[in-house]
Amino acid sequence: MAASELDIAPVPEPELRQLFALAKSVFSGTPGWNDEQVLETLKRDVVFIARELRVPAGYVALRPEGQATIVVEQILVAPGHERRGIGHRLLEHAEAFAIARHARRLRIVVESDNWPAQRFYRRSGFVPVAEELFELGLPRTG
Repeated sequence: MAASELDIAPVPEPELRQLFALAKSVFSGTPGWNDEQVLETLKRDVVFIARELRVPAGYVALRPEGQATIVVEQILVAPGHERRGIGHRLLEHAEAFAIARHARRLRIVVESDNWPAQRFYRRSGFVPVAEELFELGLPRTG
């Protein structure tokens, strides 16, 4: 399936628990996982869900940090949906959201030992600005 068959939209409130269950199934065994913290992030942040043929394929949770920065709090591609460009499309959506909000940068924290994620973000235009912090500069608008 091509990423062009992907629909990205704001997540309806009733589907937040489904996204939480998806994230838990993928990450609950990793260091730092915290049920309450992840669920609170999903409830507080602006969340966009990616669907392939109406099936959740991933999501991105974004948090404004002041006027100039949008932080990617969580990004997930669901098992079975990898290597279809979904992660890139979610980041493009996050970038468009940030530009529409007149943000100057998009940031994400990436653990220092997560080399695959670091390569992914570098390929997507992010640069390291501090230990475990990557940033994408955004064009100025209006």
